[in-house]
Amino acid sequence: MIIRDHYLRSACQVASPNCDERSDPHDISLLVIHCISLPPERFEGPYIDQLFCNCLNPAEHPYFQDIYQLKVSAHLLLRRDGSIRQYVPFNRRAWHAGISQYQGRERCNDFSIGIELEGATTLEYTDIQYQQLAGVTKTLLATYPKLSRQRIVGHSDIAPGRKTDPGPSFDWQRFYSLLDSEKVSVSAL
Repeated sequence: MIIRDHYLRSACQVASPNCDERSDPHDISLLVIHCISLPPERFEGPYIDQLFCNCLNPAEHPYFQDIYQLKVSAHLLLRRDGSIRQYVPFNRRAWHAGISQYQGRERCNDFSIGIELEGATTLEYTDIQYQQLAGVTKTLLATYPKLSRQRIVGHSDIAPGRKTDPGPSFDWQRFYSLLDSEKVSVSAL
């Protein structure tokens, strides 16, 4: 995987308007792992793109009536089939963490990269998602020197009580084993 000009070259680029300039564009020092599915526990539809691009139709599903006006985004989405979508370049602030705090520092969007896994806190993630996440993470760690393995968290870690993702179904041990592995099989789906 290659990052050039803050874009992951193997990702499908879908520009989200839900981003802005970081207060310090050189302070990319936290990686936040999330999960999302729209509607909940349904996969492979166009709805995540629509939510992140402010065009989610509230008439499509009752759940959407409560969320269609949200202005949210992430840097990346790793779909269940391993394909990767990028909504925001890494040097810009994506709106993924909301009210958050890490090691006494608030507003985690200011200094983090947000990666969404297509999934649910109650369902297993796919093998290819773990492979792709490990590959993307290694590339990010090599590209942004303030990021480190010790500064990878779940959304629940920076917004406890408010968020639960990526949830108990995310296997942190498996992820770290892949991150430590010399051979990570990644795909440019």
